[in-house]
Amino acid sequence: MSAPAPAVVVDSPRNTAPPERPRPLSAANLLQTVATGYVPLIIATLVVFLPLLWMLLSSFKQPGEIVTMDLKILPGSLNLENYATAMTTVPFARFFTNSLIVTVVGSSIKVILAILTAYALVFVRFPYKNVIFVLILVALMVPAQVSILPNYILIAGMGGKNTLWGIILPGLGTAFGTFLLRQHFLTLPQSILEAAEIDGAGHWRRLWQIIVPVSVPSIATVALVTVVSEWNDYIWPLIITDRPETMTLPVGLTLLQNSEGNGAGWGILMAGAVLVIVPILLVFAALQRYIVAGLTQGSVTG
Repeated sequence: MSAPAPAVVVDSPRNTAPPERPRPLSAANLLQTVATGYVPLIIATLVVFLPLLWMLLSSFKQPGEIVTMDLKILPGSLNLENYATAMTTVPFARFFTNSLIVTVVGSSIKVILAILTAYALVFVRFPYKNVIFVLILVALMVPAQVSILPNYILIAGMGGKNTLWGIILPGLGTAFGTFLLRQHFLTLPQSILEAAEIDGAGHWRRLWQIIVPVSVPSIATVALVTVVSEWNDYIWPLIITDRPETMTLPVGLTLLQNSEGNGAGWGILMAGAVLVIVPILLVFAALQRYIVAGLTQGSVTG
């Protein structure tokens, strides 16, 4: 009689519980949140904000409070004399008017061209459309300083030196605005445009009555970036103008620095810088809510 076969024991799989998540208010979770979230955010904010705060405080200081061995953070009094001197030493009103004209005209044309170009790249059929888009991407990678000399020769040859249109003309093309709007237009549903086309709407009507109204956040983002770059542009206006009658505000500060170049003029220079920055900060505060919406449109699909 043969011996019975040994019983085979099969181990049942053990129920492995998932690892416990740290509680929201645990010490480890709070430390990780502070170290990886709040600390980098606070450092980045201070890096951006502290120089602006120092400039604002210095614009109210007397010369002895800026050029001194003893650091004084707060001014002795809120004296507006530096602002009055900055606005009367140079033709500040003329500089402001020139900057306003250059910014409004240049930004408006840039945004309109970006809308038209992006619409054509997405909704109009023509040959070599992708090649043109690649060239636009290449333009994003080329530094603006490379085109300064050719632009100067061209604009000076056309009689645009010391003119506002000479400042505006070379920068009318905006590769960034075209790229951003094109990417947004690609996310729009084709059914809307097909329905409008069936109703007899042409490209012009489809653009301004359908595409533009639903793309306001992206267009506002392009407009804000364009306004900031036009207002703060320094290199090209400095090269193409040498008369105060056609200088913009950033270039006008150069005259203010030349007239107040000694140590006693630092407060006046700070006041002039504040007057240049305040208008663009107001525009940014009014339009900043569109930035996140404009940059994230089309990032979530489904």
